[in-house]
Amino acid sequence: MISKTIKAHSTEAIIAKIENAMSDGFKPTLAIVFSSIIQDWKTIRNVLGEKEIAIFGSTTSGEFIDGDIEEGSVAIMLININPEHFKLMFYETADQSTYENAKQLGIEGKSTFKNPAFLVLSGWLTEDGENIVDGLIEGFGNEVTIFGGMAGDDLKLEGPLVFDSKNESTHGLLGLILNQDKIDVKGIATCGWKPIGTSKTITKSEGNIVYTIDDKPALDVIMKYLGTEVDFSGDKEIVTQIGAYYPLQMEREGSVPVMRTAMFANQQDRSLICAGHVPQGSKIKFSLPPDFDVIEKVVDECNELRNQHIEQADALIMFSCISRHLSFGLLLSEEIEKVQQVWDAPMLGFFTYGEFGKSQTGKHEFHNNTCCVVALKEK
Repeated sequence: MISKTIKAHSTEAIIAKIENAMSDGFKPTLAIVFSSIIQDWKTIRNVLGEKEIAIFGSTTSGEFIDGDIEEGSVAIMLININPEHFKLMFYETADQSTYENAKQLGIEGKSTFKNPAFLVLSGWLTEDGENIVDGLIEGFGNEVTIFGGMAGDDLKLEGPLVFDSKNESTHGLLGLILNQDKIDVKGIATCGWKPIGTSKTITKSEGNIVYTIDDKPALDVIMKYLGTEVDFSGDKEIVTQIGAYYPLQMEREGSVPVMRTAMFANQQDRSLICAGHVPQGSKIKFSLPPDFDVIEKVVDECNELRNQHIEQADALIMFSCISRHLSFGLLLSEEIEKVQQVWDAPMLGFFTYGEFGKSQTGKHEFHNNTCCVVALKEK
């Protein structure tokens, strides 16, 4: 399996790079397309379709190949994978619930391959991250392998979407089913964030809305504890000023914490709207802003994955939370570069509104503020 990565800031330039990548006889069968929502991804999709290249695509909040981070661009990985070794499935959540669609994806994977893995992209379904995981488990079984991310829209927070060769939707669920008997699929969800302070209790919540922490309004607790003030003049201030820098860590017995990012705040009831469920009764801690140690922890866990499970890779895909980009700044290029160097393989990635993957001691689940790395190797 050969993979090539390209990126550009215009439709004309990316089409020229597609042609150039194929000029030596390279015949890709699958294109992973991560595009800024401002780009003409429909024209790019048509060009790939004319070449009979299947598409696994998403809009983003930033794109990268290797450690070269861009905004407002198109980044593509072209892969000459055997078409018999993968299958694409697209579901529109207007027809059924996200849970039911994910369940059908799991059933489809089980009936297609004896040993499938699922790469998933989802549109504006932030509240349904856990439902996607739960549905896949219901349809396939507890041993399901899931990696992926939620689409972005350059932090407009208006309507990210996913697309394949024929379909697109802001509420779509796109699954790439891979035959693990032919393609080794290994990955890890890692964040490196350090907890701070004592454990606190979510005393009132509903789904992804946190109303009170230790019986006090959630927003007031965070602002007082962190000693910070937030200007709520716009819609994005909570994620850019608090969510990115001070994510919540939900503690679990026998497993690493799972991260939750505050996306919005309700000034009337002082609640927080998070990018994922925060069950009532959960124990949480706040997090320290990132430093070099966070990057080293991520790289160390990737090295462990390589040493224990997949020594070589033909392609790397990274789903990294937009909050990491906001909080890390220029440091994130170093993280991406170091992860790519672990396997020294072509890498493609984008900044997401949520990530799917498995931590070292956890199960496959939905994450925030996390870096999810997937390595692919043809057997």
